[in-house]
Amino acid sequence: MGRPVSRSSAPHYGWGDGCDGWRLAAGAGLSVIEERVPPGGSEKRHVHRVARQFFYVLEGRAVIELGGTEHAVGPGEGLEVEPGVPHRFFNPSDADVVFLVVSAPSTSGDREDA
Repeated sequence: MGRPVSRSSAPHYGWGDGCDGWRLAAGAGLSVIEERVPPGGSEKRHVHRVARQFFYVLEGRAVIELGGTEHAVGPGEGLEVEPGVPHRFFNPSDADVVFLVVSAPSTSGDREDA
């Protein structure tokens, strides 16, 4: 706490098929992750029982499926996901999507496939 953080200093992890994540803030009450999803990449539809999330696109164009409805989001746009709502993030474009996902509290142990 109290130190600048960036991709180069944050813990990195890989997920899905070629996706990346950088844990910019990782406390029990708040999680901030920068993620990169390559063209055609996606996550499984899932739900969080407790955590509220906000997805904010920095680069590229993505689709967030929220409760069965697809929402296109581009740079400078975001979408809030309330607890209990099934959702998934996917990249139907031909370029990487870079975005922030902010979760409160953390999603650790709070994810179920839907």
